[in-house]
Amino acid sequence: MKVFVTGGEGQLGTELIAQAASHGINILAPPLAQMDLTRPEQVDCVWEEFHPAAVINAAAYTAVDRAESDPELAFAVNAEATAHIARRCARERVPLIHISTDYVFDGLKGSPYREDDPVAPLGVYGRSKAEGEAGVRRHLNQHLIVRTAWLYSAHGANFVKTVMRLVGERDELRIVDDQIGCPTCAADLAEALLRMVRGLIPRSEAPWGTYHYCGSGVTSWYGMALHVLHTLKRCGRIASFRLLPIKTSEYPTPARRPPYSVLDCTRIEVAFGIRPPPWQQSIEKTVDRLLSMTDSIR
Repeated sequence: MKVFVTGGEGQLGTELIAQAASHGINILAPPLAQMDLTRPEQVDCVWEEFHPAAVINAAAYTAVDRAESDPELAFAVNAEATAHIARRCARERVPLIHISTDYVFDGLKGSPYREDDPVAPLGVYGRSKAEGEAGVRRHLNQHLIVRTAWLYSAHGANFVKTVMRLVGERDELRIVDDQIGCPTCAADLAEALLRMVRGLIPRSEAPWGTYHYCGSGVTSWYGMALHVLHTLKRCGRIASFRLLPIKTSEYPTPARRPPYSVLDCTRIEVAFGIRPPPWQQSIEKTVDRLLSMTDSIR
């Protein structure tokens, strides 16, 4: 099966490429230098050469704070380019899996968000992603929109890697403890998406629509950092470290974050038999992986 993946250089794209062969999937994921999503003709050129059986749109403008001062680019990538991909999929009768975010919600519900809850983004990033979702629904029936949250991996820039780096540079860390969500390992999400895309092609009537996928369980950024430190201590990499919980108001940012963005993942388990692993387990695997990668280059 041939699958066209956008965002191949990102955290999720890297994991999709790494795992594809084990699922019998041939992935084409051009780097940004070869395919700029804001230039539709480049997307079309790649399509003409590859003729995919399915598309996973993992590319996104994810600089949440920078989006506040650069809305044109955020909407160009997250909304306009997504709409173009959906239109092309519709024309070629090819299914699309589009990756979205918990930031389409305002975080004020106080209980886990379901797929049919109304969106109410707080900033430019969330609004651009919500518009991208709307474009997919408007142009293409054969779609899966998969919302995820708090993505991390052994690749690229992310919270887990930042905590591990700062442990070696500082005596203490101050981490926000009043934003609640579900950490998601990109390797776990990639595995789920590849299972989903393999299940789409043979089915005459696939369960199209919107789904949530994130690590099982709930924590704060402080709780997530604490588990990273506990894992490092278990591995003998640190003896002790001072971690201080702070409020969002003590760490102001240009973009507002949803205070509670827990996603209900029941629907994806019912439709596809996919149950996300506990977030703590995936954090430990990622930290162990990062440590082994560091050791291998010493």
